[in-house]
Amino acid sequence: MEARRTTVTQSKQTTTLVWVGFPVLGAFLLWLVVLVADWVAALPWAPMRGPFQLVASIPEPHATVGALVVGALGGLVLSVLAALERLAVEVADDRVVFTRGNGTTREFDRTRIAGVFLDGRKLVLLGLDGGELTREDAELDADELADAFQSHGYPWLPDGDPHRDEYRRWVEGVPGLPPGADALLRVRAEALRKRDAEDAAQLREELGRLGVVVREDRKRQFWRLREH
Repeated sequence: MEARRTTVTQSKQTTTLVWVGFPVLGAFLLWLVVLVADWVAALPWAPMRGPFQLVASIPEPHATVGALVVGALGGLVLSVLAALERLAVEVADDRVVFTRGNGTTREFDRTRIAGVFLDGRKLVLLGLDGGELTREDAELDADELADAFQSHGYPWLPDGDPHRDEYRRWVEGVPGLPPGADALLRVRAEALRKRDAEDAAQLREELGRLGVVVREDRKRQFWRLREH
């Protein structure tokens, strides 16, 4: 018999908002640029006068129509990027599967999961050794996630991370880290500064293999050692 499955995805309202709201917002912002272009271009102290002067030189109605079209297309690009990163969480009695809109999936066997909790907007699966199996950006309804995991018998942790008091702020050269971890945290700090989420995620996995669990808050990194 096929295992029971519960899937938590982005709500229809949020999906509609992304596909409609981003293009509308993009069109509005560029229309606003056209609206104030003459005024800004006339200010001798205004920054970026060149682009505003260029916009102001475009005759109407071409400027307004062009702004609306380009703004809407720019917003549509953001909608597509958001759709590619959208997360669906499939919870079954024997496994959890994360699927992104771009088709990438990550699967975790039930026997490896010791706890599940939300840390802000991130969904975290704890391993049996106290390490984190994954920490996923999840713009999903917290109650729906809790119901899905609890209905399949997973240990949902409503109070959040049970190890939160073990984290220490990372600064270069801090004692207590295993060999090689400080260098990885230094490179990861640069990845966070550059907003390179993929590189930061890969470095998190590298640190995990050294027994270091890491999380970040406003690009500041905090770490703890995994249980042995």
